[in-house]
Amino acid sequence: MHRGLTALLAAAGLALAGCGTPASGSPESPEITFYAHGESIRVEAAQFCNAIGTECSPPNPDAIGDLRVPPGSPVQISVPSEVSSAPWQVAMMYRLPNGQEVADRSSVFTPDERRTYTARPPADDAQFTRVEVQQYSGVLLPAEDGGIQFALAGTWVVTPQS
Repeated sequence: MHRGLTALLAAAGLALAGCGTPASGSPESPEITFYAHGESIRVEAAQFCNAIGTECSPPNPDAIGDLRVPPGSPVQISVPSEVSSAPWQVAMMYRLPNGQEVADRSSVFTPDERRTYTARPPADDAQFTRVEVQQYSGVLLPAEDGGIQFALAGTWVVTPQS
């Protein structure tokens, strides 16, 4: 499952890199709110594409948010209707006390199923190192296993600090 997430994250980067060329009519990126330990931040998309992947904003590496998240603390996520109106999920990476990096993810939420999610580390001393909201588009791409997968329409990233 964790190797699958690594492949999914790699594919996400390729999917975003491959969505149409930036156009003057590039879609406006909605912001997502991340909350932890009494603080919240609003984060723009690292990249955002329209639902069919033909118009994308340029990649925005400055959009990655920093949020103080002590070990063992959850991260609450609130997405606007522009995000929840399409399938979306949360990808998480955390470090265990022994230094091992572990990847995990939520289930994929169907359109309008929910607008919030709480990411919880697996143990009281595990430290989140990355929390990423991924919104899927209607574009299908070939998967490594020979099947198909949906391309990402947008990705919002927080790199928690302890």
